Amino acid sequence: MTGSATGVRSPAARRPGTPVALVTGASGGFGAAVAAELDRVGFRVALHYNSAADGARDVSGRLTNDSIVVQADVGSWEAVGALHRQVVEELGEVDVLVSNAAVRRDALMMGQSPEVWSEVIRTNLLGTFHVCRAVLPSMVKRRWGRIINVVSPSALVATPGQTAYAASKSGVIALTRTLATECGRRGVTVNAISPGFMETRMTANATDKFRQNLAANLPVPRLTTPEEVAPAIGVFLDNDYVTGQVLSVDGGISLT
Repeated sequence: MTGSATGVRSPAARRPGTPVALVTGASGGFGAAVAAELDRVGFRVALHYNSAADGARDVSGRLTNDSIVVQADVGSWEAVGALHRQVVEELGEVDVLVSNAAVRRDALMMGQSPEVWSEVIRTNLLGTFHVCRAVLPSMVKRRWGRIINVVSPSALVATPGQTAYAASKSGVIALTRTLATECGRRGVTVNAISPGFMETRMTANATDKFRQNLAANLPVPRLTTPEEVAPAIGVFLDNDYVTGQVLSVDGGISLT
């Protein structure tokens, strides 16, 4: 296939115009860094948020290409359907989905309410299903698409207090691998990226002592930033032969 200025070969070759990416949870942290990276390589980006509208607008204002800000509770199939229709109407069909929206509600399971546990599963796992299910029919029809789900070392390394979060992210890994087998013959690849400990809103409550101890025990003995991890999605964008994989960009935390 012929190349394109975007660095992503197939979407630009198969239809005119700049390809479109949807990033969920794009109002800050890793989602914002991923949106900036997609913008850098030539995408128009739909920036999803649930409650942080100002953050999503701020990210949009820093992008070069056309972008839109869209709101939805990804745990609701109806809300995701409305979000998807808005993206298609304003930017076009989605070529790349980065499913990043997530919540973390840490607590020992014996003291955690079923409602809170369910909230994590609803947002992180069911939400991933909803956004993948929304964009898949068009990708399959056009015989090209990229789905990148954001997971976590917590799915691979047991951490007390994270039964809900770990279960949700483990579920997303299983979803990713199985979905890859379902649509690979139709030109759609499905992969996951697992970032290490990044300085984001989700990790803002971690103590300095925790940060120092974690960094000291890593094979690469330091923490990372969303901006350092985000470019790693390029391996999934450019390669038609990579699917069903989990790329750990975590300084080796998943090895410990």
